[in-house]
Amino acid sequence: MRRSRLWLLLLLAPTLVLAGGAPAGLGARVVETSFRSQAVRGVVRMEVYLPADYTTSGKRYPVIYFLHGLPASSSSYRGADFLRDALDRAGRPAILVAPQGARDRDSDPEYLDWGPGRNWETAVGQELPRFVDRTFRTIPSRRGRALVGLSAGGYGATLLALHHLGAFAVVESWSGYFHPTNPSGTAPLDLGSRAANAKASVHTYVRTLHRAFHRRPTFFAFYVGRGDMRFRAENLRLHRELLAAGVPHLFRLYPGAHAQTVWSAHAAAWLRLALDHLAS
Repeated sequence: MRRSRLWLLLLLAPTLVLAGGAPAGLGARVVETSFRSQAVRGVVRMEVYLPADYTTSGKRYPVIYFLHGLPASSSSYRGADFLRDALDRAGRPAILVAPQGARDRDSDPEYLDWGPGRNWETAVGQELPRFVDRTFRTIPSRRGRALVGLSAGGYGATLLALHHLGAFAVVESWSGYFHPTNPSGTAPLDLGSRAANAKASVHTYVRTLHRAFHRRPTFFAFYVGRGDMRFRAENLRLHRELLAAGVPHLFRLYPGAHAQTVWSAHAAAWLRLALDHLAS
């Protein structure tokens, strides 16, 4: 169900829109903003969750980038109230950015680069952090950035972080998978060549991660429900591969299936873990 909102426009560049109808000086917690992306040849929108003291503290904050699931519409980045509540319960002041990861006629891009106008990996992994660092008081380094995602967003977060280890120090997958899948998540997606399929699979990088994480210390965690029939086996497979390769990581199985009840129950703890491994 779509939430009714009262949007207030701030006379700033870039334009920020406050959700909930509260002026910024009165502790508004959510703003909506956007940037024009060369990678997707259009506007990328996002909701930004700000800590309670953002307008008064003058401090810089770590940033959690949160990728939504797919297939999705152009507005699927909106309305994840459980994230705001979880961040409050996590007890760690931070900025959370929930960007658009799809369009109405491009609903399942898997956070990959497909070619001109559809390069979602570049938009989210490179253009987005640059925009956020210019616009908000962030800690503008990898030590201040986490990339987290849910379901298909978990796949996107993991792959983008591994492709851009110089940008992110923390990566978490919540009920995600580790190679591109069809829109229903029931079968692998063939990208047309062995090289393309390998580049898009997290499993390809397992043997290189021990050295990569040693050079760039990275907290890598992934979680899945015991009853998640689509993705539990995939998560267990990656866990075993990482163990065999000696790659440090955190893997947890939780009661439940591929369901909002699982994510809402554990989101605060998962966000707290991410923030524990970031600069503050």
